[in-house]
Amino acid sequence: MDLRQFLLCLSLYTAFALSKPTEKKDRVHHEPQLSDKVHNDAQNFDYDHDAFLGAEEAKTFDQLTPEESKERLGKIVSKIDGDKDGFVTVDELKDWIKFAQKRWIYEDVERQWKGHDLNEDGLISWEEYKNATYGYVLDDPDPDDGFNYKQMMVRDERRFKMADKDGDLIATKEEFTAFLHPEEYDYMKDIVVQETMEDIDKNADGFIDLEEYIGDMYSHDGNADEPEWVKTEREQFVEFRDKNRDGKMDKEETKDWILPSDYDHAEAEARHLVYESDQNKDGKLTKEEIVDKYDLFVGSQATDFGEALVRHDEF
Repeated sequence: MDLRQFLLCLSLYTAFALSKPTEKKDRVHHEPQLSDKVHNDAQNFDYDHDAFLGAEEAKTFDQLTPEESKERLGKIVSKIDGDKDGFVTVDELKDWIKFAQKRWIYEDVERQWKGHDLNEDGLISWEEYKNATYGYVLDDPDPDDGFNYKQMMVRDERRFKMADKDGDLIATKEEFTAFLHPEEYDYMKDIVVQETMEDIDKNADGFIDLEEYIGDMYSHDGNADEPEWVKTEREQFVEFRDKNRDGKMDKEETKDWILPSDYDHAEAEARHLVYESDQNKDGKLTKEEIVDKYDLFVGSQATDFGEALVRHDEF
């Protein structure tokens, strides 16, 4: 087994090994909280700082003077103003907050991009991805590690084609991001549901019944007594997951389960920031209005703005 095959096997093994029989596997994709701090502006603006910059970036915000903080905030505002009309709207602010919260996704894409853009043309074709990911292991028609790489490749190709909006089998960075993190894109949600159902639907009837639902989360592993959370999940399936009470989940019921319509924390925070900073109450912010309320957005703290600005330019 060569190194590439070993690493692929290791990643797959780790994914399975980390799920212990008594631990619950969670397939539900939730929007992350913007901060673990209490949102109480009467006490401090820590929640707003985390939301606006991301918690990790906000942690390093205690070195700049107010003057330096205002100057750098002004540079960020220029990046948030996507259409360059001199105003920051709720939607633009919401997009920035989501970018700040999901910076780890873009970092993951950057890491993988370097290993798959083989000809370094700024694009990744399906052939490039296939050769970089499966080229070596597919040379062995009968691998001894128990994984069906051809089946995995077919599944990846289907997802790649779904992410590739223009159908040329060549992914831009945005399309490659949708391929690697489909749960983050509305147009990819059907493939997330399809892949989930294929994983859980052991009898391949196109539905997820109660035992398949439980079996995906929990393995008895010789234990006669189920943990309490398993009993609760059985009740959840009957009472809430199986909406039409036919004993199984179809595609729409599965989608409602794994991709719930969560409260949009980013939009709520964007509206809050605009409300608090909009001096002339026209529903949008100028750079001056934002900088005047710099303590709400960033306070007198410091961060590596240069890194944040570079990353935002790239996406």
